[in-house]
Amino acid sequence: MSRTRTTPAVAPSFSRVLALLVAGTYFMEILDGTIIATAAAGIADDLGVRPVDINLAMTSYLITLAVGIPISGWLAERYGARRVFTAAIAIFTVASLLCALSPNLAFLCGARMLQGLGGALMVPVGRLVVLRDADRKEFLEAIAYLTWPALIAPVIAPALGGLLTTYASWHWIFLINVPLGIIAFMVALRVVPNIRAHKLPPPDWTGFILCGVSLAALVIVLELVGSVPAPWAGVVLWLLLALGAGAGALWWFKRSRHPLLDLRALGIRTFRVGNGGGALYRLVINAVPFLLPLMFMLGFGWNAFGAGLMTMAMFAGNVLIKPATSALIRRFGFQKVLLLSNAGGALVLGACALLGPATPLPVIAAVLFASGVLRSIGFSAYNTLQFADVPQARMAGANTLSSTIAQIATCLGVAVGALILRASESLLGGAPPVTAYQWTFAVLGLLMLYPVVEAALLTRDAGEAVRVR
Repeated sequence: MSRTRTTPAVAPSFSRVLALLVAGTYFMEILDGTIIATAAAGIADDLGVRPVDINLAMTSYLITLAVGIPISGWLAERYGARRVFTAAIAIFTVASLLCALSPNLAFLCGARMLQGLGGALMVPVGRLVVLRDADRKEFLEAIAYLTWPALIAPVIAPALGGLLTTYASWHWIFLINVPLGIIAFMVALRVVPNIRAHKLPPPDWTGFILCGVSLAALVIVLELVGSVPAPWAGVVLWLLLALGAGAGALWWFKRSRHPLLDLRALGIRTFRVGNGGGALYRLVINAVPFLLPLMFMLGFGWNAFGAGLMTMAMFAGNVLIKPATSALIRRFGFQKVLLLSNAGGALVLGACALLGPATPLPVIAAVLFASGVLRSIGFSAYNTLQFADVPQARMAGANTLSSTIAQIATCLGVAVGALILRASESLLGGAPPVTAYQWTFAVLGLLMLYPVVEAALLTRDAGEAVRVR
């Protein structure tokens, strides 16, 4: 398939301004997926519904985000990266304003679905443009720019959401996107190249429907499992639909001439590891920022501000180690870095399982800081390794597939964490509330052992093409 650029030629090196722009939009997307949880009570009070009903607004966003990602690559190829990316920013920004203006829950859910559509198109398309412009030996630096939102946004969301809701109003968790979106839109018009395909096959509507039904049903299962009490009959029915549609989608993708999701990249060892063990790694890591504030508030008896403030220790670890992550990978290689970061992550989760109300605050802060450091190293390594050996001709398909897998893992993280917590509470009966959280962190630590084993089986020269300058 031949390709043309409708804009003047650019230097082979990737644009740092473009990478920062994409990272900023990624930050907005992740933040809006998590920040609403801390504002649920305030939103419910204003809209006249129960706090638990606000879960519908979160589900609406996640479903649309999950369903929309697979089609993003085709749209960028068909209409041009700049056009799709700027349209996505505009949709996300307008939807954010509509969320803030919502007079009732139904309107809010509709606005959140529109917001999810913008997010689904925004980040995968932006990342694709950055990686296509990057020289293979610059992947580490390019991925470093694109990784920080996934590390920082889930950590600061509880504190930021609580701060805005307490001292301003819940409307501001959406209104802050408006000026940011306008700035991003103006910058995108100037820096995003209008990459598009000269010839393009028709869209894979069969694959889109099967994949969309499977992902939507899966997200609904996750939300139902997190309900109290969980409607288990509904969980089973939706799970069967998710598995059936998913199996049908995989069957179709392997036989279609032009599948919506190109599974050929899974034949590349480094891509498979980045999206196999990497998916489980993302699942576990994304559960931690969700569980820690709850443990501090419900298990330790802290207030919301104190809980949110302590989680910022993870943020500090993320930020301080970030400049060194690329150097560490270049010096020691992906195999050693992933092995040590995953093993260290398992140990930190074990340390979280030992925390209690009587633990000194400096010790808690040190454990969270170490968690942030290891998160930053692990995310950077996985996000770079997965594209290390992908040919440029397959980059669009690999990018779309990895974005879909990452979104599923992110959704599963919170849901699996909540499921383990509820199971621990049921099994422990009358034990102190903090005990259930301790057991939850212990189970998550055990789950982290699979990425440890997978990293140990990597060859020492894995990802060498992007590691050595």
